[in-house]
Amino acid sequence: MNSDHTEATESAEPAGGAGGTDGVRRYEQLRAQRPELFTNAPGGIDILTDPESVAAAGGVLYEDPYMILLRDPVRFPDGRAGTYIRSIGPTAEPGCVILPLVDGEVVLVEHFRHATRDWRWEVPRGFGTLGLTDAENAAKELHEEIGASVRELLPLGEVYPDSGMLGSRVLLFAAHVDGVGTLAAGEGIRSALTVPFAEAEAMVTDGRISDAFTIAVLARARWSGVADQERRRAAS
Repeated sequence: MNSDHTEATESAEPAGGAGGTDGVRRYEQLRAQRPELFTNAPGGIDILTDPESVAAAGGVLYEDPYMILLRDPVRFPDGRAGTYIRSIGPTAEPGCVILPLVDGEVVLVEHFRHATRDWRWEVPRGFGTLGLTDAENAAKELHEEIGASVRELLPLGEVYPDSGMLGSRVLLFAAHVDGVGTLAAGEGIRSALTVPFAEAEAMVTDGRISDAFTIAVLARARWSGVADQERRRAAS
């Protein structure tokens, strides 16, 4: 990612953006509060921390309840100095993606996504929530999106959705739920579909499912053995 890209991003900064003195001050707060986001690994791209470099880069360019956009001053492995833009979550708590399971089958929701301006078949997901454990956050998302209560939660690891731009990690779960209740129509969910694992995977193959989070959690469920367990459950 080069400086031309970061300049274009900054020029499109919406109202509510930081930048300037406020952006530098907020950047220093983040360095103190979340130091894991500013570590330098041997041989990697180093973040520069001197005040002049931070001020020149801009620090925090934009912040709202869902994201923080940073432009870091950096030194590349070949010695060049420059800037690098990235997005992080507003809290250190990870987001979650949950594969709901009912009687051995997978629950999918039809969700309108503003970014792509289209309807997508996918599984419930959400941002991290300050003050909630990972399990509590997953249960909250299932209740909010499909009106379901969790009977058993199965961790399936974690993913970084876009390691070139996003600094936040997302936890993957499968969850046995008590059924599908009221859908979050106000969030753009218009229907739910319960299908066997094989059909969900066929929807990935033929393109009916193109959401990366949903593909990732289905793959982890297959590799971990959850898919086979649910197939046997459905057949019993």
